[in-house]
Amino acid sequence: MSRLFLRTLREDPVDAEVDSHRLLVRAGYIRRAAPGIYTWLPLGLRVLARVEAIVREEMDAAGAQEVHFPALLPREPYEASGRWTTYGQGIFRLKDRREGDYLLAPTHEEMFTLLVKDLYSSYKDLPLTLYQIQTKYRDEARPRAGLLRGREFIMKDAYSFDVDLARFERSYDAQRHAYQRIFDRLGLEYVIVKASSGLMGGTRSEEFLSPCAIGEDTFVRSPGGYAANVEAVTTPVPEAIPYEDAPPAHVEDTPDTPTIETLVAHANAHQPRADRAWTAADTLKNVVLAVTPPGGERELLVVGVPGDREIDPKRLEDVLAPADVEPATEADFAPHPELVRGYLGPAVLGPNRPGGIRYLLDPRVVAGTTWITGANEPGRHVFGLVAGRDFTADGTIEAAEVRPGDPAPDGSGPLELARGIEIGHIFDLGTTFSDALGLTVLDENGKAIVPTMGSYGVGVSRAVAALAETHHDERGLTWPVHVAPAQVHIVATGKDDAVFAAAEELGAALTARRIDVLLDDRRKVSAGVKFADGELLGMPVIVVVGRGLADGTIEVRLRASDLREDVEVARAADHVAELVGSLADS
Repeated sequence: MSRLFLRTLREDPVDAEVDSHRLLVRAGYIRRAAPGIYTWLPLGLRVLARVEAIVREEMDAAGAQEVHFPALLPREPYEASGRWTTYGQGIFRLKDRREGDYLLAPTHEEMFTLLVKDLYSSYKDLPLTLYQIQTKYRDEARPRAGLLRGREFIMKDAYSFDVDLARFERSYDAQRHAYQRIFDRLGLEYVIVKASSGLMGGTRSEEFLSPCAIGEDTFVRSPGGYAANVEAVTTPVPEAIPYEDAPPAHVEDTPDTPTIETLVAHANAHQPRADRAWTAADTLKNVVLAVTPPGGERELLVVGVPGDREIDPKRLEDVLAPADVEPATEADFAPHPELVRGYLGPAVLGPNRPGGIRYLLDPRVVAGTTWITGANEPGRHVFGLVAGRDFTADGTIEAAEVRPGDPAPDGSGPLELARGIEIGHIFDLGTTFSDALGLTVLDENGKAIVPTMGSYGVGVSRAVAALAETHHDERGLTWPVHVAPAQVHIVATGKDDAVFAAAEELGAALTARRIDVLLDDRRKVSAGVKFADGELLGMPVIVVVGRGLADGTIEVRLRASDLREDVEVARAADHVAELVGSLADS
């Protein structure tokens, strides 16, 4: 440590929002270069390299072959796939001195596809799985949480190529099992959940999430084993209700009721029900949104949801991708006087009015359900408006929030919600890219066929952050042995030359046993500072060589459990080596 390029910090960085960001900066693993962009320092680079090594070993064992593409790429492949436009503002675009268009790659599907197209032409060449570990770039609008949401990040992306869907399933399962081995070896707890394929479509899509309270992904689980990212949850659609005998709808004055809460209170005070009180679930809330497709014009969309539900922005963005979505502004409302804010109802929307603004409904709003909703006049609402009889919509949309206790789509019980960090995603690409880029091979009969592709991603730098987020305590990091920068941290304390000599000798003995050692040999640093640094840096085993040396002992500590024992110097190297081995096997 006397020569190591390292400065630990006693204070948290001012921009740190999560523990992994705070501790990785304080412990000198990374350093901020710009918003969402980080420099990897020696200790951080060692952790990153260990994660990469595990990923490579398991990819190779699964039959994948490594390649490496440039990060700076020309426009043409992305133009062919349509993603030069659909990525919108999410990518870094630039021009060279000849005014040629380039981008910093956010992902490399196009390049993998073109590489296979260039070199392979027969079904005999397949199946094939290629992968790379490469830096990616995305122009995040709000980079945050350190390595978890950055503009530059390191990712392992792999792609399989198969002659048909049946053989694709084998490639997919091989990658799925490889991912399980990767995260088991990294020491990351994970849950495999059904996920949305987004624009890619396909038959299978699963995310590997590391459960964590600060995770950006919400996922659900049921007692019967259903698990899904919240974006992929589908709403069980209720049975339609006969409405032939339903009383006609009627408009009532409801002054000063622009919110669901004020409307429910007014309804209970002035239009009470005989059987029970009105609730927010009896109301239909119509939310006006502005949607801008890539390269297209801004247009309005109204989404109707039960009044006891909020719209989930992530579910909304997922279903409307790649369009940008935001709440409608005053400027959006200005050309549409029929949209009475706070009192908007279906009568002026979608198919209910010639040329009406597109109107989509929550799947729970089935024919025969009865609602209180806006009458499109200030201070007035409609009571008893029946779906299917009094209004219809242009379609349905899965945009409402998922709540604890909602029924699982497969009938396996009530859902519980949790948060997680996405560390991996595998899914079926189908023929999206092979079609767009003209990839074909000849089958047994000499007929051209379009290969089916799969996509498999691991967030490598994100995995480092997830490990830090889930392996720390109030004093610092607690790395699993397989990813720690060193397995053993030897701390020499005091001023006695014999202590430093013994620490050097023990370090050499452990190094000879192929154990990575970090030796704190700093002469003019107090024992208290050394101990604090040792706990902050988080090596699995801390060995203290100090006053006990006079009695022929050293102290061995397990960082994660605080187990401490005195060990005779003569057997210290063997004991520590056995301890490291037991940690590696556990």
